[in-house]
Amino acid sequence: MNLLRFDSEAAWASGVATFWRDRLRSNPRLKMCLPSGLTPNPIYAEMVRSVAAGEATFAQASVFVLDEFGDVALDDPGRAKHAVMHHLAGAVDLPAAAFHFLDPDAPDIDAHCRRYDLDIGDGFDLILLGIGLNGHLGMNEPGSPARSRTRRVDLHETTIASAARYFSHRNVPRWGVTVGLQPILASKEVWLLATGSGKAAITERVVRGEIDERVPASLLRRHANCSLFVEAEAGALFK
Repeated sequence: MNLLRFDSEAAWASGVATFWRDRLRSNPRLKMCLPSGLTPNPIYAEMVRSVAAGEATFAQASVFVLDEFGDVALDDPGRAKHAVMHHLAGAVDLPAAAFHFLDPDAPDIDAHCRRYDLDIGDGFDLILLGIGLNGHLGMNEPGSPARSRTRRVDLHETTIASAARYFSHRNVPRWGVTVGLQPILASKEVWLLATGSGKAAITERVVRGEIDERVPASLLRRHANCSLFVEAEAGALFK
């Protein structure tokens, strides 16, 4: 796992965006999997600026949303689909047909997840991931098998508590649908993103602790092309 540290969140977002622009120039048909949440939003803002300035384009690329909350209204802005659309996909030149998302309201969730895996095909060219306080990736909670596929999952209490900030109501979801660890680990390139002092302990554990399914993010240390991007606070324990 490559460790890339930045002095500030602004430098961190700019640095990740620089690498991202390079990937899009090298492969305009880049197949990406992207997360929602607060962590990637500064990077998304930089990529929106880059597209507006003519420095990057998503015109031939495709985007898959990493996960989605269950039991949330279709129009709730807390849905991962809406968040990624608002902060990136709907603000750049990505074709509508190239935006793929999970539907927890599908009549047959298992069949829907199998179709999503078929659409993913042989894996992503690039996947961006936040890291949960318990080391989860997407909604792959501790104990998720490394060979898990896209599926319905129950959320751990720490994840439920963290998700509350995305919603303006008290109906915080307790389950969701997520891309599995197998497609994540099969990606050609993986970027793990961490900011803030609250992520310092888990990022150190991921890099220096035991590689174990109880900390799903630790499995990325076996990936041949994975980078961990941290700013000063999240990387404080690496000094």
